[in-house]
Amino acid sequence: MSPAPPLSVVGIGADGWDGLPAGSQRVLREAEVLIGGARQLALLPAECAGERVPWPSPLRPAVPGLLAAHAGRRICVLASGDPMFYGIGRTLNEVAGTSLRVLPHPSSVSYACARLGWPVEETEVVTLVGRPAESLAGALYDGRRLLVLSAGAGTPAEVAALLRAHGFGPTRMRILEQLGGERERVAEDTAVGWAEPSEAGSHDIDPLNVIALDCVREPEARRLSLVPGLPDDAYEHDGQLTKRHVRAATLAALAPAPGELLWDIGGGSGSIAIEWLRAHRSCRAVSVERDPARAERIGRNARSLGVPGLRVVTGAAPAALEGLPVPDAVFIGGGLTAPGLLDACWQALPPGGRIVANTVTLESEALLADHYRRHGGDLVRLAVAHAVPVGGFTGWRQAMPVTQWAAVKPAGGEAGRCFT
Repeated sequence: MSPAPPLSVVGIGADGWDGLPAGSQRVLREAEVLIGGARQLALLPAECAGERVPWPSPLRPAVPGLLAAHAGRRICVLASGDPMFYGIGRTLNEVAGTSLRVLPHPSSVSYACARLGWPVEETEVVTLVGRPAESLAGALYDGRRLLVLSAGAGTPAEVAALLRAHGFGPTRMRILEQLGGERERVAEDTAVGWAEPSEAGSHDIDPLNVIALDCVREPEARRLSLVPGLPDDAYEHDGQLTKRHVRAATLAALAPAPGELLWDIGGGSGSIAIEWLRAHRSCRAVSVERDPARAERIGRNARSLGVPGLRVVTGAAPAALEGLPVPDAVFIGGGLTAPGLLDACWQALPPGGRIVANTVTLESEALLADHYRRHGGDLVRLAVAHAVPVGGFTGWRQAMPVTQWAAVKPAGGEAGRCFT
C-alpha cells in the first residue's frame, strides 16, 4: 500500500497568486482538494483545478472530520501569511503530525515591521484573532512598540477604547491594511482621536489589517510592574486579598515558568493566579472559589489586568478539583481546614511540582506544621508592618503574620493525576 500523500499548507498574502513562489504555485496546481477561507480561495486562478472546500464555522472542531472526508487525496490548505505564526498550521500539525508540509509566505508581522522600520525581534505581537481585546492590557507599557493582529474591521475601535480605558489615550495607532497587496494603505490616529463604530465612522477600515501601537501612558495613569506584587488597589476586592508583600513572596515560592499550570484554591480576588499568568503569556491557571460573587470578581480582575484566559471554577475544594488537569503548582489561600484538601493537592502534583499554602489562623498553622513534618520543604512566618501616623509622629502598624508552607514533591513521589 502506497503511503498517504502529505497534507500541504500554503501561505498566501494579499498579493495573491502572483506573490507566491513557483514551489507554492506548483503544489496548488497539483492539489485535488483545496481548503481555505472564501477570501483565500478566491485568490486562486482557474488553473488550480482541485475541488474547492471553504472552511466551516467554527473551524477548529471541523478540521479532523474534513481531513478524514478527503483522505487519500492530495489536500492543500490555504492560510494567511505564515501558517505556523498564529495560523492554522498548529491545528493541522496536531492532526496530521509529521505528514504536514508547510510552505510559508511572509507574515503580516514581517510586512508591518518592514513598512514601519521596526526590528522584528524587538517588536511584541499580540493577537486578538479569536481572543478578547482585554488580552492586550497586559502588554501596555510606556514607550513600547506593539503589533496587534486584528480580528477584523472593528478591532481598531476596540483597541482604541481599551487604550483609553487603561490610560494610554495618547498612543499613536497606525492601521496597516492589505499588506503586500495592491490596495495596501495606512490609516493613523491616536487612541483618543479614534472614532467609535457608532460615531459617524471617520475611519473606513479594511478587515485585513494589522495595528501598530507606539504606547504612550498618560501621566496620571497607573503604572503596573512586570514582577509580582502589584499594588493592592489594582484589584477589586472585599478584603479577601493576598496582600502585596506576601503575594510577592508567595509567587517567588510558586516559581512560575513558561507553559506551567497553577491551581489557585480559595481564589478570593484572584491575585495569585493573575500574577502567575502575567509572568509569561504561556502560563495557565485555574482559580477555584466557592463564593459566586467572588468568582465573578476574579473574572473582572483578570480581564482588567490583561489575562482574560484565567479559568474560574466556582465551588468548594477538594470536590471542585474533580476533572482539573494535573497542575505544576498549587497555591492554597483559603479553605485549608477542609477535610482532605492538603492531601488531595499533594497527591495531584507530579514529581517536581510545587505546593504553597498560606494561613493566619492557629488551626490551619497546625495543619501546615504537620505537612512540613511529613513532606519537608520550608515553613516560614511572614510579618509586614506599615508606617502610620501616631498623633504628630509616625509608628509601625503590624499586619497579621502569615505562616507559609512551601514544598516540592520529590522525584520518587507518586505521579500527579487528574481528579475524576
